Amino acid sequence: MEGNLKNVLVLSFGFLLLFTAYGGLQSLQSSLYSEEGLGVAALSTLYGGMLLSSMFLPPVLIGKLGCKWTLVLAMCCYVAFSLGNFYASWYTLIPASVLVGLGAAALWSAQGTYLTIVGNMQARKTGQVGKDVVSQYFGIFFLIFQSSGVWGNLISSLVFGQMPTQGTIPEEQLQACGASDCLMATVSANSTNRPSQDLIYTLLGIYTGCGFLAVLLMAVFLEPVRDAQPEGEDEKQAPPFWSTLLSTFKLLRDKRLRLLILLPMLSGFEQAFLSGDYTRSYTTCALGIQFVGYVMICFGAADALCSVLFGRLARHTGRTVLFALGAVTQLACIIALLLWKPHPSQLPVFFVFPSLWGMADAVWQTQNNALFGVLFEKNKEAAFANYRLWEALGFVIAFGYSTFLCVSVKLYVLLGVLSAAMAAYGAVEYTESRKADGPLAAGRTKPAEDGATQTKL
Repeated sequence: MEGNLKNVLVLSFGFLLLFTAYGGLQSLQSSLYSEEGLGVAALSTLYGGMLLSSMFLPPVLIGKLGCKWTLVLAMCCYVAFSLGNFYASWYTLIPASVLVGLGAAALWSAQGTYLTIVGNMQARKTGQVGKDVVSQYFGIFFLIFQSSGVWGNLISSLVFGQMPTQGTIPEEQLQACGASDCLMATVSANSTNRPSQDLIYTLLGIYTGCGFLAVLLMAVFLEPVRDAQPEGEDEKQAPPFWSTLLSTFKLLRDKRLRLLILLPMLSGFEQAFLSGDYTRSYTTCALGIQFVGYVMICFGAADALCSVLFGRLARHTGRTVLFALGAVTQLACIIALLLWKPHPSQLPVFFVFPSLWGMADAVWQTQNNALFGVLFEKNKEAAFANYRLWEALGFVIAFGYSTFLCVSVKLYVLLGVLSAAMAAYGAVEYTESRKADGPLAAGRTKPAEDGATQTKL
């Protein structure tokens, strides 16, 4: 197997192991730690840390440590989060959330930079077009990575499936589930019997083991790479520290980026709603916590399959059609969730919504990343850092108001963000289409299917 493809596979399986643990744990935070809103507070803090680190850490760490060791260091932060859940309290879970938030932006920026570098290296070696190889490598990565949503949630459902069978939920208590849920910080007593501490420890042990394996895999088998520099470039003086530090903000001078920041914010809002509100106010409230994993499997599987499908479709349809598909799908889900009264007798419906949500999320992840990769190719580290910064802000806002607003209000907020993001994207698309040689116009013929990240941190 050629070296660059081997590195892509090592990176992909490292992320698969890491997010098998983190993804499953994130889905359970709002249900496991509902007392005084600890679960959603931890998630809000986590993405707050990610927001702060996005402003300066990725370019600095990648410049000092290189992509490989930035990835290893950031993964250790995720393992610390799993360890913090063993003794979940305000004094352990919040600091662990800050730590993983600080590492998250560096992790994803290093991932995007690494794949771009090895893709261009392989293209130079084989005489292919750089964008085509980079797109292929991103497709391989996200095909493997997105399946983490399946494995992580399957593990949690199998472990919690050993709980005693839950009794019938009274009809009057079911009325508080869904869009009418205004209990905010706490989950109603009817929602589920809390898993025993032994089952929780078993699950956390499995997740922590996956995290340690991911760190070892990356440290031992991933090869370090350097971005190719033009001849004589190495002799040039390195840019000042503060120039690197502020590179993320400097890119905001570009009007296109200022318009496009709503797209990653939308990604943060919609993922936060599914993992924080749908799992608690719909699934856990009406069915029980043991169903959360199965429901989120549908989201992860749909996201993974559609990511690959939309990456291929983009060659024929262009991004505009896919963005429209994602917007219509999410709009339909929001309206339906506002009207639907969840009930255990409607079991299949609980799985339909996350599947459609995963389909829409696949559009946002693949096409947003491709759009940022094409438009800001010369500033890829800063562009990916900006993407994570604004996505993290969406998460922070959504989790931040989670304990104060009714679910119906959150859905209306999501609807407003969706509408504004699509309007802003349309403005950029229209402006770039008028530039005969603009990067967006060029991207239509050979779109860079650069990405999807899910859910995800």
